[in-house]
Amino acid sequence: MADGAAHDAGESGAGDHRRAGLDRRHFLGAATGIAALATGLTGCDVIGGSPRGRRPADPLAAERDRPGSPDWRLRATGPPDAIEGYPDRVSVLPGEEFGLHVSTTAPGFRVSAYRVGWYGGAQARLVWRSDRLTGRRAPAPHLLPKTRTVRAGWPRTTAVRTDGWPPGAYLLRLDADHGHQRYVPLVVRSPIAAGRTVLMHAVTTWQAYNAWGGHSLYKGRDGSYATRSLAVGFDRPYDATGAEKFLVYERALVVLAERLGLPLAYTTSVDVHRDAAALRGATAVLSLGHDEYWTPQQREHVTRARDAGANLAFLGANACFRRVRLDAGPDGALPTVTCYKTAYREDPRFAARHEAPTHDFRAPPAADPESSLTGVLYEGYPTDAPYVVHGAGHWLFEGTGVRSGDAFPHLVGVEYDRVTPEAPTPAALEIVAHSPLVCRGRASHADSAYYTVPGGAGVFATGTMRWVEALMAGTRDNGRNHGLDRRTGAFVTRTTENLLRAFAAGPAARHHPAPEPNARRVYGG
Repeated sequence: MADGAAHDAGESGAGDHRRAGLDRRHFLGAATGIAALATGLTGCDVIGGSPRGRRPADPLAAERDRPGSPDWRLRATGPPDAIEGYPDRVSVLPGEEFGLHVSTTAPGFRVSAYRVGWYGGAQARLVWRSDRLTGRRAPAPHLLPKTRTVRAGWPRTTAVRTDGWPPGAYLLRLDADHGHQRYVPLVVRSPIAAGRTVLMHAVTTWQAYNAWGGHSLYKGRDGSYATRSLAVGFDRPYDATGAEKFLVYERALVVLAERLGLPLAYTTSVDVHRDAAALRGATAVLSLGHDEYWTPQQREHVTRARDAGANLAFLGANACFRRVRLDAGPDGALPTVTCYKTAYREDPRFAARHEAPTHDFRAPPAADPESSLTGVLYEGYPTDAPYVVHGAGHWLFEGTGVRSGDAFPHLVGVEYDRVTPEAPTPAALEIVAHSPLVCRGRASHADSAYYTVPGGAGVFATGTMRWVEALMAGTRDNGRNHGLDRRTGAFVTRTTENLLRAFAAGPAARHHPAPEPNARRVYGG
């Protein structure tokens, strides 16, 4: 997102954007640049490889038939310091140990680990629960002055082993004696991606917006852009409920993918950055609802996966927009997300070592617009507009009953992308939705687009940040839903089902029609 504002806890369920000082860019435009040791309670099948040419057995098939635990939701968060915590690993493999660092005003608390999924509509399953643990109030965080980085620096409260925890997206719920609760998100990543649809959780973006301790990559304690952090660390809790970005922009897609019974793998943006083989053999890679902050290595590894035949889906807007660097954290296990943005010249590693600037991918020096990968270019916010179908005959829309010109109110927002023919854009790209809008008084469009590459992979971008939110339209989980109705929810759900099933089947170009290049025609070029 532009530096002038930030989500205050995710768009849905948290409300509007708040200004964060410097109004650098609200409308970019095409011309502006391109938990005591604990053990698990349940078991799962051992995940292994498979002979070449055969799809590996789905280790999560039996997991999906287990009964769910509908009580996973928070009931009372209480004051911000009532209870909060963070793990000392961004992700773990099944069976690995992680430390949990917790601060609470209560004399004791418990930890419950819920795996998110369908589970017959319960949407999560209790996988493990701790004994009662002694509660302590942790010391105040400290601020590193050079980069205004908040460090919690809390001692480890408990160690947790994930024996028997299947891969997946987890919400660790902290339940204090006084009744207050918070989440701690954790990804149990899959050992292999081959033959599976990979859910790539955007933890670098979660951290960029995290204002715990008074600082994020958008603003400082005084609310201004000038006092923002230049680097943010994972060694601190997340603000608000503790998992807002996941709940708003990712959870609904996890639930849907699990309901469809697709072979899935789980990973994070940090793991894709670290491991060139993290996506090897994947049938598809999903970038979820708000996936803004990428390292060049993550981008390279995703691009390689695409070129090797993995389909890509960008199910939001503003993806792959900021170039960041992962620097070592205080203990080496948790990284620091560095992004100087407009002050990139002050970054010692840019100035002295001539490393890539940590600012927008599209901006010079080292300009590399995201559109060459996503097919669309982030243009601006805020907007609220109908989503307008342009190519009703496209296979993505099968079974939706839509006609060209049909509109779905409020589905475009709050940030959006558009196809920009003059930017680096795949030539064989088809615009399938073309939605007129007004952003900051200027007329423009948001686009959903699809393209393929010679290796057969298909790439789809929704062009709107509300796509994953719309999967919850009309339900208890999306009360402040921008006016999204059940009709919109049904349309987005069926379209996403079409997409996920097609992409799980292998390179989309091999079993679906080629895109009809129409960008210049749509834009009058």
